[in-house]
Amino acid sequence: MKTSVITTERLNLREMGKEDAPLLQEIFSDPVAMKYYPSIKDEKQTLDWIEWTLRNYENYSVGLWIVEDKDTGEFLGQCGIVPQEVDGEIVMEIGYLFARRVWGNGYATEAAAACKHYGFEQMNLSKIVSLPDVNNIPSTKVAERIGMKVEKTIHKWGKKVFVYSVSKEGEIK
Repeated sequence: MKTSVITTERLNLREMGKEDAPLLQEIFSDPVAMKYYPSIKDEKQTLDWIEWTLRNYENYSVGLWIVEDKDTGEFLGQCGIVPQEVDGEIVMEIGYLFARRVWGNGYATEAAAACKHYGFEQMNLSKIVSLPDVNNIPSTKVAERIGMKVEKTIHKWGKKVFVYSVSKEGEIK
């Protein structure tokens, strides 16, 4: 059993491991779910993704986490906090990618909000970003629902992406 990092009302976010490759393949092999990524991922690319995640755990104490239904343990997707470079600076991004069969249930928003809280409360971050493709309306809506605002548009990963951000000060009411 992998370590649980965050739990919410409906979700359990836990550390990822190599044994999760078949679960992640549900998303990575789906051209619709991967529309805003450069391409779908094969098994080796999925294992490379997991290795990248494990290095993030080691180097930054965060990364993408497997998201499961808290009651059933069913795999839903992945969400977490990952380091990204924006304008030459390393910033922490909330990233999310869910299985298409569970889209529209609010899981991405619930998981992303929990990651935002974790970033501010557990990691003491002053600012968190999200970097959705400018055409990925569902992902931009998740960023907006958790209180992020568009800061700017940048060119990253060979395309235009929004830099959504929220600061800890803006959260304190």
